[in-house]
Parts: sequence; structure tokens; C-alpha cells
Amino acid sequence: MAKTKVKTAFFCQNCGSQYPKWVGKCTSCNEWNTIVEEVVSKPNSNDVKATFSLNRTSKPQQIENIELSDVPRIKLPGTELNRVLGGGLVPGSLILFGGDPGIGKSTLMLQMSLRLKGKKILYVTGEESEQQIKMRADRIGNVNPDCFILTETSTQNIFHHIKELQPEVLVVDSIQTLHTATIDSSPGSISQVRESTSELMKYAKETHTPVFLIGHITKDGHIAGPKILEHMVDVVLQFEGDRNHIYRLLRSVKNRFGSTNELGIYEMHGAGLREVDNPSEILISNKDEQLSGAAIAGTMEGNRPLLIEIQALVSSAAYGTPQRSTTGFDSRRLNMLLAVLEKRCGFKIASKDVFLNIAGGIKVSDPSVDLAVISAVLSSGENIAIDPKYCFSAEVGLSGEIRPISRIDQRIAEAEKLGFEKIYISKHNKKGLNIADYKIEIAFVGRVEEVFSSLFG
Repeated sequence: MAKTKVKTAFFCQNCGSQYPKWVGKCTSCNEWNTIVEEVVSKPNSNDVKATFSLNRTSKPQQIENIELSDVPRIKLPGTELNRVLGGGLVPGSLILFGGDPGIGKSTLMLQMSLRLKGKKILYVTGEESEQQIKMRADRIGNVNPDCFILTETSTQNIFHHIKELQPEVLVVDSIQTLHTATIDSSPGSISQVRESTSELMKYAKETHTPVFLIGHITKDGHIAGPKILEHMVDVVLQFEGDRNHIYRLLRSVKNRFGSTNELGIYEMHGAGLREVDNPSEILISNKDEQLSGAAIAGTMEGNRPLLIEIQALVSSAAYGTPQRSTTGFDSRRLNMLLAVLEKRCGFKIASKDVFLNIAGGIKVSDPSVDLAVISAVLSSGENIAIDPKYCFSAEVGLSGEIRPISRIDQRIAEAEKLGFEKIYISKHNKKGLNIADYKIEIAFVGRVEEVFSSLFG
């Protein structure tokens, strides 16, 4: 009997591009030393169990003849996950859930499975045993008779149990541990991850069953596996945070059924993850005394207004080149704002070290925090504390002008709700704003110099 020749190919571990031979640099993503050899030969069909298939055939239809069926979204327990998903779980959607090791991905998915009542859920794990999952479930403290645990890594065996159980929601932890018999490479390889995801996507679309895929993160912060994996799925969720802090941020990187600007905030406890209903209160630190270099900014994350604390430290440069360091804020934008203060307003900051931090460990890209950043820098430079009942919400232009921002009414209402007494905004936001509706004092400014005169005299 003749031996079957093993067929191999070379794949880029970063983007998934295929090459006939090994090369040092991937021509698609320009990364070095990411090409690895994998076995791609498929065994005889008699040796492989059939994967999931309903044997359905489709035919072309005119778009006018396609009937829309009103399928309601599945409301998940809590509000944060529903908000980030765009209002609930869409039947038949494939969701990729990534995050750093130990951040709480498995805890959040198990917590969701235990609290979702009235739906039959299958939690497939290839990383933990049933006893370990049971220990975590007892720690979370929820009981759900419709939640089933399966420890399996073979997709053929998983689909066998799926046909018997007929779950309404499927959770896979993690996609890197699965392997299919149609590919000879090892679990976690480019070929296995792509083929396993393709089989699960086919199952989700044909049965209208939502599927959660937990994915690992590389050292660069990207979801492990080929980039095509993120194109195949419907939603890509990112769980962020520092394991040394208790707060976790849930963001939507890609969402075919909703906005990608929404943000969910959780607090890690021994009994699981607790949703934070009012994140503005946790993002503003409580201080017993007034300190210079702190300013409160009114920003927006999706449709949710947030008040965050900007912390700045300006000191004399100990070495020849001044340092510029930021945490949670774009360092290039900080350099631009410092150049505006230096050129347009006459403040001598070029020879100073400037350190900027966003309290709470979150990352902000909204330009409306510009005015708060400048105010915090000036407060630290002059060593004069800003009144803790003042907040700022405006963009700063290159000529030093205060530019208007969108949805200013929601930001003002959030500041008033949290007890702030005064908010600085652009004078160009005055149009269409009814000042009589708010009890908080609204200061309209047009230049950075006006803000400096108002705060420090």
C-alpha cells in the first residue's frame, strides 16, 4: 500500500498569508520571522467524521422577493453586554471575545451563561475540567439548570453533542484549543483556527444559533490567529484592563449589528464581575485636599456621557531632552496641545517634563478632553489647584481657539447630575442651548487665554 504524501505549506502567523516555501519577511503584513510550516494534507474521507451540515441548498433570489422575518434579539442579563452588542444578542451571530490572560473572559462568559434564564446554553471548554468550571460557578453563586458544560476539543465530537442537545446559545472557550480532523496540523495553528471557525460559522448561520468564541491575545495585544478570523465573525469584543486594578472595560472593535463606540464597565470581585451603572463616579478620584494638576473632562463613549479625571505633572527637565509621557491619551496630541500653549499663548513649557495620566485606567480618544488637558497642565505648571467643582468639555484648535463639540447637552446634564457647579465649553456651542434648563453655571470661552484668566486670575 502506497504511503500518502504529507502536504505542507507555509503560513504567516500574523496575517495568515500562505507561501509555497519559507521566507523571512511576509509580503502582506511586512512582519519578519512569522512564517511557519504547517501540515495541510487532508486524510481520506472515510477516516473523518462528518462535520455539521443540514444539507441545505440555496438559490439566487431577487432582492425584492426576499421576505424579512422579525427575529427579536436575545436580551442578555445585565445592561453592559447588551449595550456593547447593540441592544442584545442577534440570533445566528458569531462573536469573537478577546482579552489579555487572566482579565476575566471566561468568568464573564460563564457568568452570562449562568444568569441567562429560559435558554439552553452549551459551554464548551478545552482549557478547564468540569470540576474547575463547577468551582468557578459556585464562586459566582448562580445556578442555571439550562446551562450544560462540555469538555471537548474535537469539533466532530462537539457537533455530535450539539445535535443531541440542540442548544440555543453556544460558548466556546477557547477557539485556539479546538481541532478538526479535516486538517492535520496541531491545535492553535493558523489552519486549525481558520477551519474550526469556519465550521462554527456554518453552524451558527444555518441554525440561527448565536456562538461566542473566546480568543487568546498575542504579546502585541491582537487576537491570536489569522487576521481573516476577525473578518469571518460578526462581532469582535475586546476585554481590557489591568489585572492589578479591579475595573474592566468591554469595547466593540467590530459590530455588524450595532455601534462600535459603546463601552461597558465592570468591577472585578471575588464573586465575579459586577456591572458599573455610573462610571463617572469611579473615574473621578476622591481627594481630601485640593491638589494642582487635576481637571475633570466631560467626554462621550458612544451614547454614554462620562466624566473623567485628567492628571498632569509639569516639572523641570533633569536631563537635556524634556520627557513627554502619557497614559490613556495620545502622546502626539499632547505634543500638539503643548505646542499651542508655547506658540499661541506664550507659556514656556518646551524645557519642562510633562506627564499625563487618565485616572481609572481607561483610554480616551475624544477631542473634547483637550480643554481639560490644557487646564491640568497649566494648573501643574503654575502650582495652583483647580476648583474640584469645575469641569471642562471642549476641543482646542491649533490657533488656541476653543472649538465646539457635539452633544454638549448630554455632557452638561451629566456634570449637573454629579454635583458640579461650573462647566467650561466653547462659545460656539451656545447656539441652540437653553441655559435656563440647567442649574449648573455654564462658562462660554473662545480662547485658551480666557480659560487661564478665569481659573488663575
